[in-house]
Amino acid sequence: MSTPLDLVFEKTRAENRAALIAYIPAGFPSLEGCKKVIRALSDAGVDALEIGFPYSDPVMDGPTIQEAADISLREGTGAAEVFQTVKFAHEIGLPTVVMTYWNPIERYGVQAFALEMARNGGSGVVTPDLTIEESRGWKSAAENAGINTIYVLAPSTTAKRLGVVTSQCSGFVYAASLMGVTGTRTTISSGAKELVTRIRTTTTTPIAVGLGVSTRDQAKDVAGFADGVIVGSAFIKILLDAPDEITGLSRVSELAKELALGVRQGR
Repeated sequence: MSTPLDLVFEKTRAENRAALIAYIPAGFPSLEGCKKVIRALSDAGVDALEIGFPYSDPVMDGPTIQEAADISLREGTGAAEVFQTVKFAHEIGLPTVVMTYWNPIERYGVQAFALEMARNGGSGVVTPDLTIEESRGWKSAAENAGINTIYVLAPSTTAKRLGVVTSQCSGFVYAASLMGVTGTRTTISSGAKELVTRIRTTTTTPIAVGLGVSTRDQAKDVAGFADGVIVGSAFIKILLDAPDEITGLSRVSELAKELALGVRQGR
C-alpha cells in the first residue's frame, strides 16, 4: 500500500521535478505556532513535511535546529505533541514524516510508535542514528504499521554499505549532502551530486538531499540531480530572527514560494 509520501514522488516524477520537503521541529516556536508555520508552508507550495522530534542530545543537528529544539522542549513538547502535529499536517493534506533519534522511539515502545504514526496519518520516520544492523525490530514494526523507513546516507558511506542501507529504505533515501551537522550553507557541497549518483546505482527509491539548502538557486541546483530537496535550518532561522509571529510567518511563506519555484526550475 502506498503512503501519501509515495504519492508525492509519483506526482513530482510525472511533473519532471523534485519535491520540496520542509523541516520544522514539533512545538516550535510553540505548539500552536508550529501549526501556523505548517499551514503557511503548505499554502506556499511545500510538497511534504518532515517534523522533528525535539531531543536533548542531538548528534546531527547544528546550532539553529538545536536552539529551536531547546525552545520546543521548554514548551513541554513530547511524543503526544509530536503525534498531534503529525495529525494536523495530515489533516491539511501535507504528507508527513518524523525525524527522530532512536531513544524516543525505544522509550515510547517500538511497535506503539509505529502504530501511532500510522494512526495519525504519518507516512514514515527518518532515523539518523539507527544502524541497519540494529533495525530488525523497527523495520518489522514499521512494515506492520504501513509506514516508510528512511535511513540517512553520507558521502563517507562505502560502496559496499550503500546497497545494504538503500535496500531497507522506503519512501525516500535521505542523502546528507556533506559531512557535518545541519545548517544553512553559502554553497552546496559538490559531494552531494556524487553521493546521489552513487546511491542511484543501488536503488530506484527516490533520493532527497538535506543539509544546507537555503536559497532558490541552491534548490534549483539540487533539484537538477535529486528527487527531493529538504530545507530546515533556513526556515527555523527566519522564525528565530523574526521580531514577531506575523513577520516570521510572512518570511517563511516568502522563502517557501521561492524554493518551490527553484525545485521546478532544476530540469
